[in-house]
Amino acid sequence: MTAERPSLRFDQALADPADKWADDDKPREECGVFGVFGSEDASVLTALGLHGLQHRGQEGCGIVSYDGRFHHERHLGLVGEHFSGENMPQRLPGTSAIGHTRYATQGGTILRNVQPLFADLALGGFAVAHNGNLTNARDLRERLVEAGAIFQSTSDTECILQLIAKSRKAKVVERFVEALHQIEGAYALVALTNNMMIGARDPVGIRPLVLGDRDGSPILASETCALDMIGARFVRTIEPGEVVTITRHMGEISIESHFPFPRRKARSCLFEFVYFARPDSVVDGRSVYDIRKSMGRRLAQETGVEADVVVPVPDSGVPSAMGYALESGIPYELGIIRSHYAGRTFIQPKQEIRQLGVRLKHAANRAVLKGKRVVLVDDSIVRGTTSQKIVQMVREAGAAEVHFRSASPPIKFPDFYGIDMPSVDQLMAAQMTLEEMRKTLGVDTLGFLSVEGLYAAMGEERRNSAEPQFTDHCFTGEYPTTLTDHAADRADKDFQLSLLAENAAE
Repeated sequence: MTAERPSLRFDQALADPADKWADDDKPREECGVFGVFGSEDASVLTALGLHGLQHRGQEGCGIVSYDGRFHHERHLGLVGEHFSGENMPQRLPGTSAIGHTRYATQGGTILRNVQPLFADLALGGFAVAHNGNLTNARDLRERLVEAGAIFQSTSDTECILQLIAKSRKAKVVERFVEALHQIEGAYALVALTNNMMIGARDPVGIRPLVLGDRDGSPILASETCALDMIGARFVRTIEPGEVVTITRHMGEISIESHFPFPRRKARSCLFEFVYFARPDSVVDGRSVYDIRKSMGRRLAQETGVEADVVVPVPDSGVPSAMGYALESGIPYELGIIRSHYAGRTFIQPKQEIRQLGVRLKHAANRAVLKGKRVVLVDDSIVRGTTSQKIVQMVREAGAAEVHFRSASPPIKFPDFYGIDMPSVDQLMAAQMTLEEMRKTLGVDTLGFLSVEGLYAAMGEERRNSAEPQFTDHCFTGEYPTTLTDHAADRADKDFQLSLLAENAAE
């Protein structure tokens, strides 16, 4: 990845199967990475850390530990379903471990794609876990396969392993860095060798990664909430373009920092603050909870309306709704109650039953809504299908007026950095005017936070159009890296990642 590539605009997206958006149109989670070095409870702490990162990926989870040998477990499903019980130290022994919780953005939901990925290389075993997405993975894969590489998964992360294996550098870290120079896109990586844990963040810091400490054992994690889960102390944020190596020599653990790329201005992803990061996390020095409340305050300033009650769309809309209520002076109430026990298992194939699916997750609180002018506040609107059902539910509960407010700008462009969302032709704001959206949602008024308002909530005076302070492509169409796999001459190419059809079950 070169240092001076300009931002570019991209208005096309590869087709995305509609069925996986049938009962929920929120952007899908990314992934979470976690690692512990030099602790007797490494695998247990890693499992707990992954619990703290469960919101970032719920399709699969895995842990690799090391005690002189590598021990590897991967599963489909939630962390608590597989990594619990008193036998964890026996199943995954060792004083070092890394883990991953996954949502698939590159490659299907099959066990062989669940991370960490592991390989026996010339210099020893190497395990890697990746949050993000490589925007040149297809190009790399084609070239590697032509050169004789054999891939065992359809995950873009395996390209990193293949590049490390192909390198002729003398040291593992040198091979790792050489691989990083060949990949593009977004990544927060945690890797484990027989004597080292490595952390790395992409040159503009799109995906988050932090360093922590627990009783002298270094921790790497996607978010600070994972540190809190295990009682670890936050040390610092891994900087954009930084590679951290953690080793033990003569019983002493040392941490070294490397910057193999020319330094660039950081551009962390705004969607971490809008939706993905847990509210109790701190991302790049900013409290996610405080930022979301600030978004709500600014939203009230920009789109204020006379109303009786402010109601959040739970759970992601809660902090912004609190901010909106504080700024507007309109009472905040829980007009929608969310069930945390409903899942896709209950969604039936019949269309008339499927339409009731939103009520499994959300229930109207009639005592709050009946006869009231309601401001509904959510974090974002993607396709609008779930928002439409929620509005209908609120009206059926007796609301006199319904005003919908989004605490982020209209989402008009696709993501290629690890967020899974529909293609452009399914993004509501990309296909409709504001008035058309209002009519489709069935609301009295509709309002979005402006891009400038979002930057103001982030503490910036204004957006620097020449060099944006954040990765904001979903709202602006300006991407901070090249998009090799999605360039115009490849967009319509029928690319088959694998000839093997594999059952997703274990």
